Amino acid sequence: MYSQLTSFQNLNFNQKQRKGDMVGLQNGLEDVELEQSIPKSENAPELFEIDDSVMVESLMQSVESPVIDLQYNEIDHVCTSDKKIIEILLKKYKAYKTPSEEGVTVWIEIWVQEVNSVNEITSDFDMDIYVTELWVDKALRYDDMNPCKYNLSLSNEILDQIWKPNTVFINSKSANIHKSPFTNLFLMIYSNGTVWANYRVQVKGPCQMDFTSFPMDEQTCLLTFESFSYNNQEVDMRWISTKEPLILLKDQIILPDFVLSSYNTSIELVTYPAGIWNELTMTFTFTRRYGWYIFQAYVPTYLTIFISWISFCLSAKMIPARTMLGVNSLLALTFHFGNIMRNLPRVSYVKAFDVWMLSCLSFVFCSLLELAIIGSINARSETVTVKKPLKRRSRTSLVHASRKYSPITFHKKIDNITARSISPIDLWMKTKVLVPSESPIITRSIIGMDATRTAQVAGQPTA
Repeated sequence: MYSQLTSFQNLNFNQKQRKGDMVGLQNGLEDVELEQSIPKSENAPELFEIDDSVMVESLMQSVESPVIDLQYNEIDHVCTSDKKIIEILLKKYKAYKTPSEEGVTVWIEIWVQEVNSVNEITSDFDMDIYVTELWVDKALRYDDMNPCKYNLSLSNEILDQIWKPNTVFINSKSANIHKSPFTNLFLMIYSNGTVWANYRVQVKGPCQMDFTSFPMDEQTCLLTFESFSYNNQEVDMRWISTKEPLILLKDQIILPDFVLSSYNTSIELVTYPAGIWNELTMTFTFTRRYGWYIFQAYVPTYLTIFISWISFCLSAKMIPARTMLGVNSLLALTFHFGNIMRNLPRVSYVKAFDVWMLSCLSFVFCSLLELAIIGSINARSETVTVKKPLKRRSRTSLVHASRKYSPITFHKKIDNITARSISPIDLWMKTKVLVPSESPIITRSIIGMDATRTAQVAGQPTA
């Protein structure tokens, strides 16, 4: 629209060259190619009111607008300059007064330049847009002043001196007009009093975050545009009557985590104590790009579960190794889950990713539980049976056993052994090594008896 409207700038008509310029204008309009046709509004005036029927037909086929109205009248060879027109218009102009007592219709069009970010923690999104406002102010009409140009491109200082609809993003967190290197504001006034204002704005709006399907979720963000100072009886806010009042300047808007999948516009009447306001709402739907979560969340958890299952291939007696695998897998899943969740807000409902992680933790916990059960069963099966208690033997049988297995006299009785033939120490050592016994108590008994017997043979008193 901007390129088409500015093509009419600097058209200086005088009485001698009017016919030649009109022919050139007609030829120029025939070359105009429009991407979108702009249908007329029933309540809006015609775009061009030109005396030549041929020109009217050509213009109506190429472009239509609800408010812009250019009239080509007879122009004297001496035209009025832009500066003089502005001085005359602003001399008696009252900026506080509404252009019409019956109300003003303000047409809105939004061009989306870029979406900068979508933040899940703060539940908002940031974008750069162009806001176009069109309205008719009869007090700024100058077609009867014999102008040199039929549209005036003015600076933002002039905008501060005329009436404005005071439109705002009513639900935005912040909105600022770009000021690099100067205030990004475009103002054009047509000879029929049509005012065209365009702003380049950076706006941050809220998002209705729903993480139920995370990480395969869709998030909806809204921006609501309305007149802050005037209700719909004074300012009737409407989307411009085109097929697409909301236009993307890029083919596709893609962010690291999201992609803009759809957008639409709507209008709603909202009742306040001061009256009824027209609210123009823009809805943006962002779809999450879940490729990162597949490689950074799902695949590692798969591998962790498989690692915990290695313990099933180990022997039941390898309790430390199986315990180490299970506990390490459980800790790895816990830290991995916390690392992903710290980038999301703390919501009270269950997310799809929560179900997945809890299922993985359950698998690892069950492997540890299986380890405990198998270890308990294996410990019971390998318990050594308690032996039966030994019967006490008589002193005579123990002495007989010591004589029978004496390492010195295999065929003689131990009574024939004198103190000279064997010493008590040798007897004790040989008896300790060679005499079979069933318990340490029996061994000590045999040693004690042999020592007593040896002492008696040597003629020494016993204790």
